[in-house]
Amino acid sequence: MDQGLFVPLVLGILEGLTEFLPVSSTGHLLLAGHFFGLTQPATFIVLIQLGAILAIITIYFAKLIQLIGDALSGKAYAWRFAGAVVLASIPAIIAGVLLRDFIQGVIYETPLVICVMLVVGGIILLIVDRLPLKQRYDDIYQFTWPMALVVGLFQMLSLVPGVSRSGSTVVGAMLMGASKRAAAEFTFFIALPIMIGAFGYDLYKSRELIDMSLGLNIAIGFAAAFVVGAIVVKYLLNFVSSYGFAPFAWWRIIVGGAGLVAILVFGR
Repeated sequence: MDQGLFVPLVLGILEGLTEFLPVSSTGHLLLAGHFFGLTQPATFIVLIQLGAILAIITIYFAKLIQLIGDALSGKAYAWRFAGAVVLASIPAIIAGVLLRDFIQGVIYETPLVICVMLVVGGIILLIVDRLPLKQRYDDIYQFTWPMALVVGLFQMLSLVPGVSRSGSTVVGAMLMGASKRAAAEFTFFIALPIMIGAFGYDLYKSRELIDMSLGLNIAIGFAAAFVVGAIVVKYLLNFVSSYGFAPFAWWRIIVGGAGLVAILVFGR
């Protein structure tokens, strides 16, 4: 395979594998570039995420159509859930627009921060996963608007690579009384407006930088993220119901710890 096409393919697969796991897809992509030379522009990383997001639409197509139909017919639960998704998305959208240049220009280039966030986030996820929390919500349609807003504030933290969007929202939802399965599923739905908005905004801001070569790389990464992301979404909820989030927490700690050792010992 052409070496030039190999890198976006690998990064697309990595994006699809990690976007919906609480391990930070952006953090993994950036560390893959820093330690293994699998680099692409920051715009590539943002734009291929839409491939993983379309995987949600594919898997949840029937559910989304039913939600839209019920909303149009005036059913209260559908409008309440739509409002919860919007509220959960607002904090990250505002912060993302205001801090985009700083995050991509500074934090994206600071692997030490990414590794530390992976480890710290893993420890927090491990603790929350084991807390004897009282589960009040086992259905995402039961989520209240105040609860959704709190989850949205947690999601805002994920703008820092290494924190993880799904990880931060899962922690926020569980602390607010959601079951592990419901917390994971809610992250799927609130990913839709966030990632679609980020895709459109970054595409507009970077429109003059995307040439034929980068466009091809984005298309390859996009397709790979879509296929792999669909597989992950299909099986993730059952996995979480059976094993919780501890396996992902330990993965974060191992990856972040290995990165810290490499940085401190070898200076990179």
